[in-house]
Amino acid sequence: MRAMRFERFGGPEVLEEAEVPGPVAGPGETLVAVEAAGVNFGDIKQIAGEHTEGPYAPRGPLPHIPGMEVVGRTADGRRVLGYVRQGGYAARAVVADRDLVVLPREVSAGAALALLVQGLTAWHLLRSVARVRPGESVVVHAAAGGTGSLAVQLAREFGAGRVIATASSEEKRAFALEIGADAAVDGEAGGYRERVLDANQGQPVDIILDAVGGPVLDSALDALGFLGRLVTYGASSRQTATALLPSRLAVESISVGGFWIVPLIARDGAGGKELEELLGLTARGRLRPLVGAAYDLGRARAAHEDLLGRRTPGKLVLRP
Repeated sequence: MRAMRFERFGGPEVLEEAEVPGPVAGPGETLVAVEAAGVNFGDIKQIAGEHTEGPYAPRGPLPHIPGMEVVGRTADGRRVLGYVRQGGYAARAVVADRDLVVLPREVSAGAALALLVQGLTAWHLLRSVARVRPGESVVVHAAAGGTGSLAVQLAREFGAGRVIATASSEEKRAFALEIGADAAVDGEAGGYRERVLDANQGQPVDIILDAVGGPVLDSALDALGFLGRLVTYGASSRQTATALLPSRLAVESISVGGFWIVPLIARDGAGGKELEELLGLTARGRLRPLVGAAYDLGRARAAHEDLLGRRTPGKLVLRP
């Protein structure tokens, strides 16, 4: 079968097209003929060799086929969305049954792929970690990105009283307003507290979802109100936060939590009620996943380069 694989660690240039034997499903698994595969930063980190241990680590000796999300057909004709432990950049992939869900007819492949890692992340940030309550104010950093844009919409769906988006450009802030944010502001660290409080009608906020880290996270703590919660799920700034002192958390009665979707999927599987809820909301038009460019499987290098360069918004998709 057709596949993209890497025989050594490195950048996008190490991805090579190859003809390889097709996978065989074992007990509790399903073989899927791949219609589309999702592209993630986790794939880039894997082929770069940044994950030698843990859920992203390649299994066994190289070469390996990357990719963790697929949409396709089963032998009995079901159109499904599945989380692949490894091997999604291929014409066929094996998916554990607990990581598989049947797609509603109304949901496109790109939208479905945007919901798997990014959508589940947004759902758990709000429901499982921040435990958002009706009427609370929610700030979403990087709100025009894949996870951020879904978090904005889900915060509204879950009853948030006021949703404030941060983004780096006027265009991105306009998009955040279009998908349901009540206000959108620049997310830079300097002047952060003043901008966010002004957007929240002069009041400190209840919840902040942060994937930037560093000075932005430090500044975000200043905007939290009594019993406010900040949830960190990334550090795109590649800088270290310095204001997370236990004494401060106690004195100000604020809390900081963290979340990463991969260990949760490894423990519980991906094909549960949360993913079904996200797909249902999308099928009914209440949730709008941000879908980006589609590439032929053989152009996986270009997809990785575009993702790294942030040249195309939305979920990037490979088609075998």
